[in-house]
Amino acid sequence: MSPTPRPSAIAGYEDWPAYVRSKPRHRASAAAAQELSDALGVPGPVAPPDVTVQWERTHDGATTSQLSWQLGFGPRTTGWLVRPAGHPGPLPGVLALHCHGGNKFGGADRLVELPDNHPSAASARAGHYDGRALATDTARRGFVVLAHDTFTWGSRRFDLSSAPWRTAAAAAAQHAQWREDGVAPSAADEYNAAAGFHEDTIAKAAGLLGTSLAGMVAHDDLAALEVLAARPGVDQDRLGCIGFSGGGGRSLTLAALSPRIRASVVACMMTTFESLFPAYLDAHSWLLQTPGLWKLGDWPELSGRSAAARLLVQYALADELFPEDGMRQAHQLLESMHAGTGRYTGSFWPGGHVFTAAMQDEALHFLAQALAPQPLPTSPQGPR
Repeated sequence: MSPTPRPSAIAGYEDWPAYVRSKPRHRASAAAAQELSDALGVPGPVAPPDVTVQWERTHDGATTSQLSWQLGFGPRTTGWLVRPAGHPGPLPGVLALHCHGGNKFGGADRLVELPDNHPSAASARAGHYDGRALATDTARRGFVVLAHDTFTWGSRRFDLSSAPWRTAAAAAAQHAQWREDGVAPSAADEYNAAAGFHEDTIAKAAGLLGTSLAGMVAHDDLAALEVLAARPGVDQDRLGCIGFSGGGGRSLTLAALSPRIRASVVACMMTTFESLFPAYLDAHSWLLQTPGLWKLGDWPELSGRSAAARLLVQYALADELFPEDGMRQAHQLLESMHAGTGRYTGSFWPGGHVFTAAMQDEALHFLAQALAPQPLPTSPQGPR
């Protein structure tokens, strides 16, 4: 009798190893950025992929298009392009980078007003974004915005229907706890529980391949930036990025790796590495904790590897994922690094790990100043 086949640890991504092995390292435009690319193991080059427009609709002053593209490995990427209705451009472009949030069932859909938003997206929006659809709200203020699923999230998630053994065992324990508590989990709950455990397996695989989870996410983000820059009506000389939590880490990394980015926003994702020891390590995913990254300097020092003209970092004083002293040390380090340049702005906010409406307003005002979008004509109904 033949043994039961062992489940794939990378189901849906069996072509990932060959892809990474066949690609040279992403070539950055400066030596400092190249060091970061090498440390993260970012595959490259990222050529602009062929983009398919799935549908388009206009609602409440914003035109939203669902796009998709294939990156050469794994499942096809879904993204949403949102622009102010009736304004062909050229307008500045913003890449809206979704958070980690422990929700890999969905991805960028949490940032976009859609006619059929999944409940998991609505929950993420309510819990992390103060109920706002960040990408859609940004577009209504005069930007062309692309929000895309990145590596391991949403359309780019792994197939865990037959989970590998270690993930399956951990997920079974979670199911037992749900039964004991009388909880009926949704499909999204079940996937997210398994995906949380499976992230360790992805990190192992990435390390064996000479890359990292953060490096693969950066690969997808660099490709999405090329998609945004190539869309009609986007001013390629006025590009920025914005992200909260894990999306903030992605924003910092993308700005360091690509000279296209002229302004970046990092919300609730800044501290010193030392402040994470020993009590805060477990609060964070592999997206922040790439092995060996500290050799390049501290987390805030990565901003010095960026060609971006402007950087806004927002700190939440009661953030349960970062100690206050670590955030204040990072702020002091950033002020010292960028003294006299006008590049860095830091702001401290009350409250926990949430991208509040007031913080979003500050961030979008910052992007408006940094990227200087053209003012939109007032509609007959008056401004929003």
